[in-house]
Amino acid sequence: MKFVLVAVLMIMGRQTAAIAAPVTVTGPAALALAAVIAQHSPLVRAFDQRIIARLFGGSTNFGFTRNRKISVRADSVICRTGNIDITARTCELSFGTGKRTLTGRGANEISSTGLAAGISPEGAAGSMIQSISKLECTIDPIEIMKKAGGGADCTFETGA
Repeated sequence: MKFVLVAVLMIMGRQTAAIAAPVTVTGPAALALAAVIAQHSPLVRAFDQRIIARLFGGSTNFGFTRNRKISVRADSVICRTGNIDITARTCELSFGTGKRTLTGRGANEISSTGLAAGISPEGAAGSMIQSISKLECTIDPIEIMKKAGGGADCTFETGA
């Protein structure tokens, strides 16, 4: 009996460690994730938000020549989508001391982009929950403008 208990605890410990492991996303999924978070972040300058939005919109012909990377960070992103009340969609974004709560279309955009970036939802009492923490994205506009597949990288931990 003691052996079974020890084995179960070891398995649970491994699963917990796997959940906290950093995840890296690159390329189009990283650009999309950075773009949908940046537009709501008080930490990203308005000029940088416009640059990311233009890149995400497919525009690379706008004369950006600064060799400077743009950082997009969030302490946590928690999205809930109802699977019983199918109209329920919310996302809570935490940036340092500030928080932003989105509903409806805005929440759906972040949730769907999270799914495309590999953030797996977990089920809970009538809703699906996606949560990440320590999101850090680096956008290199000059590299993206080369159209060689690089210039966007994000890391995060699953679970908030």
